[in-house]
Amino acid sequence: MYIGELSKLSGASPKAIRLYESRGLLLDIERRGKYRVYNNKDVKFVKLIKDAQTLGVTLSELKQLLISRNELNWQSVIELLSKKQDEIDSQINSLILQNNKIEVYRDSIKKCLSNS
Repeated sequence: MYIGELSKLSGASPKAIRLYESRGLLLDIERRGKYRVYNNKDVKFVKLIKDAQTLGVTLSELKQLLISRNELNWQSVIELLSKKQDEIDSQINSLILQNNKIEVYRDSIKKCLSNS
């Protein structure tokens, strides 16, 4: 299949697909003349790239996990996801603290306004 079909099936734009290839995430793509020819495994891998990005995984992080065409080092993926989850937990804790401070300040301001 050509890039337009890959785009339709994966949900990634042709521009994104070309970016993935230029970043070394899509390897050894067959060519017929000037056209790239993709297969069903490429569709699955492009979907995986898109899903990983929604989890906060960068293209360069994905590149480091790549061991061959459309294949990742899954043990390293687990480690990276654990790291991402720890980062998210830390952000959640920071946001909870920030939210609590906002509530304290808001209540304090309300009290000041009601005493005036």
